[in-house]
Amino acid sequence: MKLAYYPGCVAQESGKELDLATRWVCRALGIELAEFPNFSCCGSGFVDEANEVLNVALNARNLAIAERAGLEMLTICSTCQGMLSLANLRLTDPKVRARVDAALKPIGIEYRGTTKVRHLLDVLVHDVGVATIRAKVTRPLSGLKVGAFYGCHLLRPADELGSESAEEPHSFEDLLDALGATPVLYRGRVMCCGFPIQFVKPETAGRIAGHQIDDAKAHGADAMATPCPLCHISLDAYQNRAEKAVGHALDLPVFHLPQVVGLALGATPDELGLGRHLVSTAPALAKIPARAPA
Repeated sequence: MKLAYYPGCVAQESGKELDLATRWVCRALGIELAEFPNFSCCGSGFVDEANEVLNVALNARNLAIAERAGLEMLTICSTCQGMLSLANLRLTDPKVRARVDAALKPIGIEYRGTTKVRHLLDVLVHDVGVATIRAKVTRPLSGLKVGAFYGCHLLRPADELGSESAEEPHSFEDLLDALGATPVLYRGRVMCCGFPIQFVKPETAGRIAGHQIDDAKAHGADAMATPCPLCHISLDAYQNRAEKAVGHALDLPVFHLPQVVGLALGATPDELGLGRHLVSTAPALAKIPARAPA
């Protein structure tokens, strides 16, 4: 399986461990990543608020690069997934299409609208398959209770994106079960992490993140795992801010999606960049057996 790899911004800079883990997992599962250094930022929702047509054009350019190569696009960020998918949807509006085509023409870009955007979670669950991944597990995550945290853009708007239920998703929990972990169900797993207002109302953003972490802990989670690097920033990198906002310690490790997969498939913590996390993953790792039982 070969896909046009769209790492997004965070995985190339502050969240390099996400890129590291993704590459390890894809190698282990036989997924070939075609790289395109000329991919640009998806706009992260911020450009969209200021200029919808510019945001669609920005993403249409990225989609056109993958289209030219004849490949589906692989994202590892819920926000990138949402922006790219919504660009495809908005381009079905003739008025938007005309303005975007006009914006791209001077730079010699034409997008016919054929590129399918796939998130790593979707590829793992539906292309590789839960059963196949279960069979490849060498270090079951037994003993570890994990609360999946989906983020907003992977699930919403569900009708437009054609995603699973935005209220009761199960793909991440199905994957966690295949890895040997115990999935933790809690209301906050489908709520916002607070990132969209992190730089406008940081205290409010901290309360939102803190509430979701508290919710996961109250339902027994030893750790959280998210398919979105922006959610990871809110829940891990800014967990200290969340603690100040809610007025108590949280101390809950947060994994990237490919890190939990990599751990179960036999990768070492160093190979997955776990040392880069601001909240130590050591307490969660201590709950995982060193190897599969004989």
